[in-house]
Amino acid sequence: MTATSNQLVESFYNDVWNKRDFRVAHEIISTDFRFRGSLGPEKLGIGGFLEYVEAVHKALGNYTCIIKDLVCIDDRAAARMIFRGTHQSDFFGVSCTGKDIEWAGAAFFGISDGKLSKLWVLGDLDAVKQQLSAPTVGRF
Repeated sequence: MTATSNQLVESFYNDVWNKRDFRVAHEIISTDFRFRGSLGPEKLGIGGFLEYVEAVHKALGNYTCIIKDLVCIDDRAAARMIFRGTHQSDFFGVSCTGKDIEWAGAAFFGISDGKLSKLWVLGDLDAVKQQLSAPTVGRF
């Protein structure tokens, strides 16, 4: 049975991001996955994307993605998100503060052959930088 778009996106956040279950990642993400996030880097392929997941978790302990709204139509999905974590290493040029931070965002997925094939995430980086007292020109 092929997973629905809704199930793919929920598993992407609950299993891959929140639990870091990379076995699931290989089941639901295409090998030529294209990821563009507002934290800066564009990642091509599942390997590069999973390295990014690890880097975010290193910078933000207890990092969690919460789906607030999810709309799926055919081979596309959009989610309104909340992202949160504890600042534990360099992030936007700011050393560990130990602060709990939270910001809103939106994710736009493409789905091909029953797998997630592309993702563009837009997050409220001004909220992140304000919470960290980061310079406005810093990049992750």
